[in-house]
Amino acid sequence: MKRRALAGFGLALGLCSAGPAAAERLVLSLSANEVAIGSNYTGTRLVVFAVIERDSQSVARAGPYEAVVTVRGPREAITVRRKEALGPVWFNRSQQKFVQIPAFLGVFSSRRVQESMSDGLRRRLRIGIDAIVGAPEFTLDRGGEDEPFRAALVRLKGRDGLYVEDPRGVAFVTPDFFRAPIPLPATAPVGNYEVEVTLIADGVMLARRNASFELVKIGIEEQITEAARDRGLVLGLVTAAMSLLFGWIASVIFRRD
Repeated sequence: MKRRALAGFGLALGLCSAGPAAAERLVLSLSANEVAIGSNYTGTRLVVFAVIERDSQSVARAGPYEAVVTVRGPREAITVRRKEALGPVWFNRSQQKFVQIPAFLGVFSSRRVQESMSDGLRRRLRIGIDAIVGAPEFTLDRGGEDEPFRAALVRLKGRDGLYVEDPRGVAFVTPDFFRAPIPLPATAPVGNYEVEVTLIADGVMLARRNASFELVKIGIEEQITEAARDRGLVLGLVTAAMSLLFGWIASVIFRRD
């Protein structure tokens, strides 16, 4: 009898410990699932909306909610080179290759991500541009020697508006509802974009949800892109023939007798 009672107590204890410690849930919505690029495209802005749902399991939080919205663009391979001057001549001294690095990277938060949680947790969760670019899966870790190349990559991408970090990019409309405008510059590459929203309170991650949208070309730009990809030889011959034809027409028009 005593053994059965102990077994029953152990089962009840196991069921209690299996319950979730936090019960916040994120519900996401994007202002558009597809962004079209035409000949007059100069950039646009997409908005992420999120609602925090709580149930009876939710515990009271000592501080307000914080949120981080991370947008990753299509992946690419890129090589960063270090140049040095030898007199009047510049030459490449060393280089670092990055593979499968996001071509576009935006981090938008309700406050500085360095203040939202510990640096170790932030790097483990890949929150912040430095934590993402500093991840070992993108390039060879050379014991600190690669850090200048990672910093140069962030600086060069930031100069083109492709790497953006905005500590005021997330605005809480109500304590349980927030929005984040995502600026997409004219230089943003076409392809699929991943949106990751992280909910934080008291320095701890409570929930994380993902969504996606696509940047696509339309009109004559898309037709030329498809022709270059699928029928490159034919497009090259047609382009060369058109150049010769227009050159001949120009010589006839402006010929001096």
